[in-house]
Amino acid sequence: METPYNIELLNQQWANLSAEQIITNALDLFADKITFATSLGAEDQVITRMLSKIDKSAQIITLDTGRVFPETYDLLHRTVNRYGLQIKACFPEREQVEEMVNTKGINLFYESIENRKLCCHVRKIVPLRRALSGTEAWLTGLRSEQSVTRTELKIVEWDAGNGLIKINPLLEWSEEMVWDYIKTHDIPYNKLHDQGFPSIGCQPCTRAIEKGEDLRAGRWWWEMPNSKECGLHGGK
Repeated sequence: METPYNIELLNQQWANLSAEQIITNALDLFADKITFATSLGAEDQVITRMLSKIDKSAQIITLDTGRVFPETYDLLHRTVNRYGLQIKACFPEREQVEEMVNTKGINLFYESIENRKLCCHVRKIVPLRRALSGTEAWLTGLRSEQSVTRTELKIVEWDAGNGLIKINPLLEWSEEMVWDYIKTHDIPYNKLHDQGFPSIGCQPCTRAIEKGEDLRAGRWWWEMPNSKECGLHGGK
């Protein structure tokens, strides 16, 4: 699939802009054909707050895999109430989940990388693709320093897997910048962050990390260190 947008030119034009300016430009360029996909992580909460100031009608989705932490549901409730935004919950297909669980078991992901990727595919990738259908671009909270699998990211990219443009307005932000912004603007965040969880996904697949560990070391910790992506962003 080809895109009518000049991605290289957009990267040049947006290179020195603030995150707010990048988001504003993206909303202007793609109008109602852009979606923000939030995991309710710290970075995504920053973008949510920015969107609330720029355009409250912006399309926002979140994936409810059916296995997330109670604290994540609580944060979704607090975020919607705080900012007056509509955050659409996207669920996996019931039939696919039933077949997977009844065939492979409820905690299949611990048994092999293949099983874990199957679970991520059913619970995350399929619902995301359905939610992004008909759009031309999506906003993410990815930062280059989060993981070795994200160091080559650009502000504007072509997402071949989903067939649309991906925009990463916080790409060059440090973790310190994220938390300074959260504290300055009193942004609601997941309480698990205070318990050693820098990256929060599904409850069975996420643990707190030790001091000095990679920020994504708590995701699928039983696998090899380089297997820290679920496939939503083209990683392993």
